[in-house]
Amino acid sequence: MCRLLGLNAGRHPVSASFWLIDAPDSLEVQSHRNVDGSGIGFFDASGAPVLDKEPEPAFADEEFRREAKQARSVTFVAHVRYATTGDRTLANTHPFTMAGRIMAHNGGLGGLGRLEEQLGNYREMVQGDTDSERYFALITQQIDAHVAAAARWIGERLPVSSLNTIVATAGELWALRYPGQHALHIIERPAGASSPPAPDTHAEAGTPATTGSQPGTGAAATGLHARSVTSSVHVPALHTVPSVVVASEELDGEEGWRMLASGELVHVRPDLTVESAVVIPEAPAHLVPLPSDNPNIDT
Repeated sequence: MCRLLGLNAGRHPVSASFWLIDAPDSLEVQSHRNVDGSGIGFFDASGAPVLDKEPEPAFADEEFRREAKQARSVTFVAHVRYATTGDRTLANTHPFTMAGRIMAHNGGLGGLGRLEEQLGNYREMVQGDTDSERYFALITQQIDAHVAAAARWIGERLPVSSLNTIVATAGELWALRYPGQHALHIIERPAGASSPPAPDTHAEAGTPATTGSQPGTGAAATGLHARSVTSSVHVPALHTVPSVVVASEELDGEEGWRMLASGELVHVRPDLTVESAVVIPEAPAHLVPLPSDNPNIDT
């Protein structure tokens, strides 16, 4: 059922390598449970979308690691895939791009014939076989960036397990959790904000453990301190630039992660102000329960 990551740093290009490959529960780690494809979407200096994706798991894809380390952008959308609709092909691998936007989806929907009728000429924008790309085409048709209209149309008419999605332009990001079956979390990090790791955690390979103070200063070490039950990572580079991160799972041990409510749409603007509201309060008309063998963490 896939995993999502969105990052917006407003007007300051940053690297997303921490969230993609270094965090205790990075997207690369999550790809061991989501093996049918991986991709990174971002925007170049001119604001044009760039996609780097393959129908391979991130942990086995050297290109994923290379791009994760080298890419710098104001906004990222990344995805690891657990296929439910469509073969394991490049065309079916997330993220997707349409009309200058990048999108990735976690969940599933049915009634694709009816959806394609609604799309009309927008069906021509779809390159692959997935429900997700058709969902994106409907978003593109109905919005010019109003995700809720497309999700509401589907929820009222088609079988749905989840329509969780992240849609981005350069410097702006929208994230929707609908309904509440799959998790979607958000954390807002002002420059310099970080919670130090617990003193009894162990260091990630090649990274010294941090106990919360710089020697001789009495102050918390700068940078991002992330920890799980098995590892601790200190990333000084993330200290100076604020950011907002949206993800299917809490990628680290930072305090401040919040689960979006069912039907909640978040809009992160270029100045990193965050607008949030429950825009779809009603349940889907035809809810499809998650399968019992869902491999992912949704708490």
